Amino acid sequence: MPLKKSPNGGGTNSDGSINLMYCALCYENGKFNKPDWDVNQMQYYVKVKMKEMGFIMGLFASSFAKKIPNLERLKKK
Repeated sequence: MPLKKSPNGGGTNSDGSINLMYCALCYENGKFNKPDWDVNQMQYYVKVKMKEMGFIMGLFASSFAKKIPNLERLKKK
């Protein structure tokens, strides 16, 4: 998700500060939500959430979903 569309502008670190690497839907209080998800699960989740937030599906959502394998949290898997 574009961080400018993320609630609070990003996730939160354990000290309550804003994390500018991950969105609020993925990272809260210094921990990842759904830490065991693989790339495919995360891509599906992103597409669903973007649709719920009013993003136009298709090319826009797909372009964000394609970037998910490059996230640090998923590179290790």
